[in-house]
Amino acid sequence: MGENHFAALPVALYGVVLLLAAIAYFTLTRTLVFHHGQDSTLATALGRNFKGKLSVLTYAVAIPLAFAIPWLACALYVLVAVLWLIPDRRIEKALNS
Repeated sequence: MGENHFAALPVALYGVVLLLAAIAYFTLTRTLVFHHGQDSTLATALGRNFKGKLSVLTYAVAIPLAFAIPWLACALYVLVAVLWLIPDRRIEKALNS
């Protein structure tokens, strides 16, 4: 993106890569919960998987936005990254209880 001065197409394609990674994570968590059961410790720890759902939604919004306002799409990508940097203690709490 930087080599192209954050042109619309590279920003959108970067968003597609991020969206596919988010979908893979969401699918992985759903598969693990299905495998272990809805009443498992993992399912309890994941809860509603707010971060996973919000990531997919944000990337899906940012991709078409990249063609209109590329810097705002990049800001949304950064927002999701910051969201995932915030520690989520649910799994640790569920395992320790």
